[in-house]
Amino acid sequence: MQWLDRRYTVHSAAAREPRRSAGGLSDLSIPNLITLARILTVPIVVWAITSGQMLIAFVLFLAAGVSDAVDGFLAKRFNMASELGAYLDPLADKALIVSIYVALGISGAIPGWLVILVVSRDIMIISAVILSWLMGNPVEVKPHPVSKLNTVAQIVFACVILASLGFPFDAGLLVPALMGCVAVLTLLSVGLYLAEWIRHIGSAGAGH
Repeated sequence: MQWLDRRYTVHSAAAREPRRSAGGLSDLSIPNLITLARILTVPIVVWAITSGQMLIAFVLFLAAGVSDAVDGFLAKRFNMASELGAYLDPLADKALIVSIYVALGISGAIPGWLVILVVSRDIMIISAVILSWLMGNPVEVKPHPVSKLNTVAQIVFACVILASLGFPFDAGLLVPALMGCVAVLTLLSVGLYLAEWIRHIGSAGAGH
């Protein structure tokens, strides 16, 4: 899976691509259509989880992961990257992960505090980026290795939970171990981003 922490650097990612389409209907390439299909599966996954259809949710989650890999391969291999795709792809990833965690929390499959922690992290980071824009001092948040590990841990944990409930089987100590990893990595990620944001704002203020 390519579900790493790309969603706060879409501007820089877009700038690094060799060719961008002019916009409009030309942006609706095969990779972008696959990404749109992934976004449309989000409410279905939420319904499956809240309805207790965990096997369906697990299969859809795996299909979304495969589609993420496929659209990324097509975009790079056939030079079909676009600015629209640079926004849609991380949006689809985040919408799916957050929705799954919220739905699992509502169904009681995972504790509420973990859902709050995961969702709050993204809200805080996005709020910090927006605030820097409003202050006229935009900050480019580069993904840390810790943040990438955090995203991987979130995906693996969600997969294990859905699989254990869908087949079902006893995941044993794997569940609390992964839960602890997600919690610790989420807190570390927030701390690193916060420190970088404070350093950026402080250096800009000192310059004035």
